[in-house]
Amino acid sequence: MLTLSSGQCKHSSHESAATREQQVHAQMTVATVITAKPKDLGGFQVRRALPVAQLRAVGPFVFLDQMGPARIPAGQGLDVRPHPHIGLSTMTYLYEGEILHRDSLGTVQPISPGAINWMLAGRGIVHSERSPSHLRAREHRLFGLQFWVALPRAQEEAAPSFRHIDRDSVPALHEAGVDTRLLAGSMDGVAAPFSAPHPMICVDFEMVAGAATRVSPGWPERALYVSAGDVEIADARFSEGQLIVLAPGAEARLRALSNARVMLIGGEPLDGPRHIWWNFVSSSQDRIEQAKADWKAGRFAAVPGETEFIPLPD
Repeated sequence: MLTLSSGQCKHSSHESAATREQQVHAQMTVATVITAKPKDLGGFQVRRALPVAQLRAVGPFVFLDQMGPARIPAGQGLDVRPHPHIGLSTMTYLYEGEILHRDSLGTVQPISPGAINWMLAGRGIVHSERSPSHLRAREHRLFGLQFWVALPRAQEEAAPSFRHIDRDSVPALHEAGVDTRLLAGSMDGVAAPFSAPHPMICVDFEMVAGAATRVSPGWPERALYVSAGDVEIADARFSEGQLIVLAPGAEARLRALSNARVMLIGGEPLDGPRHIWWNFVSSSQDRIEQAKADWKAGRFAAVPGETEFIPLPD
């Protein structure tokens, strides 16, 4: 029989109390954790963290895909054929690589690391996303995120538009071991270069191992997505591909356990539930049915220079 001395019992008791305290701390800071699931986009695999059954939105963010990190062989590339959107804005942000955006407004815009492509779909837009021809000639890498941001109900039928924000226009803040880039919203008295239709926050943290930063409780809904590396929040460890939803009102300390890339998303809650089907987002199911019929009948505007398209799913 194994016996413990009284000293060992006290040590074990202290350890149990410390563990319980850590668990309580984590529960007060972290509301839920989502692990992104792999999804194939016609030969290119992404990780999808939103939407999932247990979480439909974080603030106005209703969709989050991680692209890569992927090494694409020479002669190949990303080819997302023209497809439609309604009722949302798409936001594309790259860490590595380049994507060429074309849309039915006639926009032709490459996006490179640190820049932002913001496409407001409103009542309807069509776009394609492809690797540019100059990259296809050689092996290249692609790594980044794409978000969908639901529009306020009053703006769901707004005229479509597109805006590109280059890397140098994105505000950057620096502290020991942490480079912070403000993509949307405001932080520490600094504002992002454009005003989103819905009150929201989006921040890119690039961290070296051992560095830490504070995540303010200033927004009602917030989540941290780990794009790369391992981090610690409230004494718990999280890894690449995890979306950590923070408890309302909780201040979180984010610490990098390795070199890491973390994205903060959030904002005010949506002004009512949203229906999501394929690439369509709306407060009205009837509006989504109309969008389905319009795409099937070819009533959306075409993308100049494109002859392919993604058919309506069954």
